[in-house]
Amino acid sequence: MPAITPCLWFDTQGEEAARFYTSIFPNSRIVDITRYGPAGPRPEGTVMTVRFELDGQEYVALNGGPEFTFSEGISLQVGCGSQAEIDEYWDRLTDGGEAGPCGWLKDRYGLSWQIVPTALSELLDDPDPGRSQRAMQAMLKMSKLDIEELRRAADEA
Repeated sequence: MPAITPCLWFDTQGEEAARFYTSIFPNSRIVDITRYGPAGPRPEGTVMTVRFELDGQEYVALNGGPEFTFSEGISLQVGCGSQAEIDEYWDRLTDGGEAGPCGWLKDRYGLSWQIVPTALSELLDDPDPGRSQRAMQAMLKMSKLDIEELRRAADEA
């Protein structure tokens, strides 16, 4: 099967963003940087693409110009096993960005992320519909998700 690599379009901040992302996630690195040549369309020598990995998943950052920007129509989801992971990723990715509802945020480049505890799917998939709905109602009131609060809400009778 061919590799599927998300390509993230930036104006000029592709290298800066790739370095920011690789500083946050373990087992991450910059793989390759290509530059525009004399044929353009951007100034010769400026960064065109940055290939990078976030915990083994490859991405490409393209400095394509201001024509396109990110929207919530696509987001990167980070499954977290602990509240400490949620707190760390949330704090680092919202630095210069903005918090959103239900575990969503936008980073300083406008890219949307979902910082989600792995426990959330267990709660929402609970065979007891009351527990599931109470967890959902609690989540809908949160910005950064709180695992213990989600569990407490699910357990309320």
